[in-house]
Amino acid sequence: MSAARVALVSGASRGIGAAIARELSAAGVALALTARSRDELEALAAQLPGPARVLAGDLSVPAAAAQLVQATLAEYGRLDILVNNAGATPRGDFLAFSDADWEAGFGLKFFGAMRLCRAAWPALAQSRGCIVNIAGIGGRTGNAEFAIGGAVNAALLNLTKALADRGVRDGVRVNAVNPSSIATGRTQVRIDALARERGIDRAQAAQALAAQLGVARFGEPAEIARVVAFLASDAASYMQGAIVDVDGGQTRTL
Repeated sequence: MSAARVALVSGASRGIGAAIARELSAAGVALALTARSRDELEALAAQLPGPARVLAGDLSVPAAAAQLVQATLAEYGRLDILVNNAGATPRGDFLAFSDADWEAGFGLKFFGAMRLCRAAWPALAQSRGCIVNIAGIGGRTGNAEFAIGGAVNAALLNLTKALADRGVRDGVRVNAVNPSSIATGRTQVRIDALARERGIDRAQAAQALAAQLGVARFGEPAEIARVVAFLASDAASYMQGAIVDVDGGQTRTL
């Protein structure tokens, strides 16, 4: 099967990843969708206006990335866009985290993305395509309760810069997006915890958490998706190694 442009989106089953899939599909991009939940991927694919191949897999398994790229190429014959969105990291006390917690945090989000970049690079170089890494503002601003996530995101941002340097030579654009607190299931967990802690309702807890973070409101997954679609488009053809904070002004450092 041939397509005008093809994107492989990891972590596509829900939240930001699903929103990215919807935005790219609406723009006429054929999709390969991967995450660990086949059922959720199939439900998403059925809603999309364009072609979408479901490729369930666990990117913490070293062989998975190459297999996913090969399956995408077998289906569509090309690859133009890689969106690395898979991976969630825990919040909590640094002293309470075990080696296994750290290994799991890096294993999916960082090593999964790195392996996908490595496996997809020849095809992206051939199509003069692009990579968009979804990292997070914790990679720029340290937080005592987000030691694992901050370290993982910082590593992914540095990888973005390194691959962008390589991409100048090979014709592959590599950029990153840093979301802050987005209205997904993970954010709702934090809101619920704050509601229980303070004995207030969810709406009050959401307002309190937003104020605590220094933002007027939480972002929507679609707002991240639109930035990703822009970075993946020809309109961003001169953006290379850019790190775009989409955080409602939460990041105040230069």
